[in-house]
Amino acid sequence: MSQQQLAVGLTYSRSVPVTDDMTPSHLRNDPIRVLSTPDMIRLIEQTAIEATQPYLKPGQATVGTRVDIAHLAATPVGMALTITVELTEVDRRRLGFRVEVRDELDEVGKGTHERFIIDGAQRMPRLEEKVARWKGARS
Repeated sequence: MSQQQLAVGLTYSRSVPVTDDMTPSHLRNDPIRVLSTPDMIRLIEQTAIEATQPYLKPGQATVGTRVDIAHLAATPVGMALTITVELTEVDRRRLGFRVEVRDELDEVGKGTHERFIIDGAQRMPRLEEKVARWKGARS
């Protein structure tokens, strides 16, 4: 069975309810709590990961390298969000996405997101080397 290739036009959506733990901690005493921007970005990244995972080779993963998102509207706890990512660019290992986040009433977020395909076997030695340099610089 041949593996499908990632291609421009791939679109993927998922829906999730906004929960208390997705709200800004400094606003948790407000009578109506809403989705935080970092949590919206986390959901966008998770959606892009889910979209690409079936197309990756064993041992590969993607890492986020750029996020440019406008947070346009507040979404209260309990409301459902739908996150949609569309693959708009494939440049070797760099993947570009257009993203849209909607709640049950409004467009909540939109923008772009980039991810990079990495190989776990190549990543770990580089991380180990960086940790060794860091530890060496501290002693």
